[in-house]
Amino acid sequence: MEKKLNPELKQMFSVLPEVIYTQENLAAKRKEMNEMLAGMVASLPINDAVLTSERYVPGAEGDPDVRIKIYEPRVKEETLPGVLYIHGGGYILGSADMMDPALQQLVTELNCVIVSVDYRLAPEHPFPAPLEDCYAALKWFSENAEELGGDSSRIAVVGPSAGGGLTAAVSLLARDRKGPSIIFQMPLYPMIDDRNITKSSNEITDERVWNQAKNQLGWEMYLGENGEVSQYAAPARATDLSGLPPTYTCVGDLDPFRDETIDYVLRLTQAGVPTEFHLYPGCFHGFEEYFPTAEISQRIVKEYNTALKRALHK
Repeated sequence: MEKKLNPELKQMFSVLPEVIYTQENLAAKRKEMNEMLAGMVASLPINDAVLTSERYVPGAEGDPDVRIKIYEPRVKEETLPGVLYIHGGGYILGSADMMDPALQQLVTELNCVIVSVDYRLAPEHPFPAPLEDCYAALKWFSENAEELGGDSSRIAVVGPSAGGGLTAAVSLLARDRKGPSIIFQMPLYPMIDDRNITKSSNEITDERVWNQAKNQLGWEMYLGENGEVSQYAAPARATDLSGLPPTYTCVGDLDPFRDETIDYVLRLTQAGVPTEFHLYPGCFHGFEEYFPTAEISQRIVKEYNTALKRALHK
């Protein structure tokens, strides 16, 4: 894999530590990750132009309330579009808090209101708990957009990796339940296929990045004891993609999710869904978050944020 890396990423790649997740060390790894991110967030200047708050909104029937974080411009001169943001982490890691600086910046760039979902994680809460939390947040956002100075007819759903898988699943669920309207979906390098049968899902084995072993563990924990795997758990299994929102997605060619993303794009297009797709050569999973200063990282972020802005403000 290292030989094929983008030259700029290759230079930085050697400093990445190997990370191995197991059922036994997951709690410790989560703690480690949260502490590291908390330190990073604390070191960044506060964005005074953006108001950040949190609240609990009703979950699905019989489920606990869902914690969300809301990011909005301190000054609003018009009714704004909204973004439901779903964080990544292989369905087993991460929290809404880790996205504070990025989402505050995004509010400023896009002039929008963002609701970020702190969904429950597997294996403690396997499918459908994380998805139902995200759907409940979408429903609440749509019903309360006005209170936030937002427009319920202009809500996009966005997320990377497992957040991309949940983005694709929420869009399917909203279509099939005749739920809130979604103007645009942006599942970035999404985790959507539990079967691990593609070439790319098996060829990435480097422990410094998201690889075949981590992917398998994430899916096992997310699916739990579920016998038959639903299309809402693994959207690559959906046979009908018609009627989904216009879509933007992208992936690196050294990402385990390369092939499932390309297949999803092909089938969206065949189903008549307007779809934009970018493939980045020499790039591994989530590279722009590891090395934000690299030229290719700045390019991918600019390209997906531009697509989102265009969709929200057209």
